[in-house]
Amino acid sequence: MDKTQPRILLLGGSPQQVIAIKKAKEMGIYTILCDYLPDNPGQFVADKFYNVSTTDVEAVYKVAEQEKVNGILAYASDPAALPAAIVSERLNLPTNPSSSVAILGIKYQFRKFLSDNNFACPQYVTFTPKTSETELKELISKFSFPIIIKPTDSSGSKGVTKIESIHHNLDEAITYASQYSHNQILIAEEFIERGFPYVIGGDIFVKEGKIILFGEMSCLRDNANSALIPIGKKKPSGLDNQQVTIVHKDLQRIINALNIRFGELNIELLIDKQNRVHFLEIGPRAGGNMIPIQLSDIFKVDLVKANIAAALGIHFDLSLEEQEGCFMHYVLHSYEEGEFDKIEIAPEIEKSVYRKVIYKTEGDKIEFFDGAGKAIGIIFLKFNTIEEMEYFCKNHEQLVKVNLK
Repeated sequence: MDKTQPRILLLGGSPQQVIAIKKAKEMGIYTILCDYLPDNPGQFVADKFYNVSTTDVEAVYKVAEQEKVNGILAYASDPAALPAAIVSERLNLPTNPSSSVAILGIKYQFRKFLSDNNFACPQYVTFTPKTSETELKELISKFSFPIIIKPTDSSGSKGVTKIESIHHNLDEAITYASQYSHNQILIAEEFIERGFPYVIGGDIFVKEGKIILFGEMSCLRDNANSALIPIGKKKPSGLDNQQVTIVHKDLQRIINALNIRFGELNIELLIDKQNRVHFLEIGPRAGGNMIPIQLSDIFKVDLVKANIAAALGIHFDLSLEEQEGCFMHYVLHSYEEGEFDKIEIAPEIEKSVYRKVIYKTEGDKIEFFDGAGKAIGIIFLKFNTIEEMEYFCKNHEQLVKVNLK
């Protein structure tokens, strides 16, 4: 073993996380991977693989201690972010405070933090799957509808239901949310009426306690099928200068309050009719759906490399050079089940597609798209004008088709 070679423990080996494993190896770093799935693709890329759960703190600690790692990275993984922080603290490795990571990663703790620190926050209550429909109706009796019911510890919009009235079948929403909850604590909160039409998503990057990259983007969603699940992100976001200033100020205020020192964080927020920022989530990790790759293209940097360097405590430079044009990514998905055949892209937009990442090969099983984990792949597009980008957003189903056998 080369004792001078940095060693990093990566938590999660999904197709999206393979990017980080490959990048670390390019940087000359010895890569150790933990993943509970025995067929994860990351194990075939990493230098060493342990078939253990990334959410099992003691198992992760044992691996990290045994391998004498210099840093731990939960790249694009909400569930693994807190174990990474806890184990890093135990081993005196670079990390943000685990208490802050817990607040960001668990929705009801985050809601309490927002309320306690004078951020805009909807009314909410927490409950468990054992709560009866009658009890829940009593808890939400003074709420303004519609409301959202969701798990407090999931990601990728899994287990989320919008309830239009108190007469809605709440049992179904509770059952659905509990399927995606590890801690079995659920939350019901008032739906926020938007002043700006889109959910704002994307990532930020923090260095020495200061946000040095603001990557806010508008989310594309399929209102006809899965209105709560993002299927793309686009930049420019469409926010006006005043809204951008408010968003940036509130984001930095959160970073200050939680003493976040470094790394990439995933954001999701709304702006209401009073121009107040409502933070839906701030994930203490890089965004999924290859958001770091998209932002790297936009700002001409390498965010994956920056994440790895930060986790190891290695100095890195992040000089931003924002590119002209309109950038977006589009998540390939299907609302039908079957076997994958091919992706068909209309000739009129083919020139705008500059990268394709397809997770599936011909004959692979395709599942109904109800969360980011069911994505088939991602395509990256660059348009010359906002009008061209909006044309794609309005006609994406006709312009990009997933063909099944």
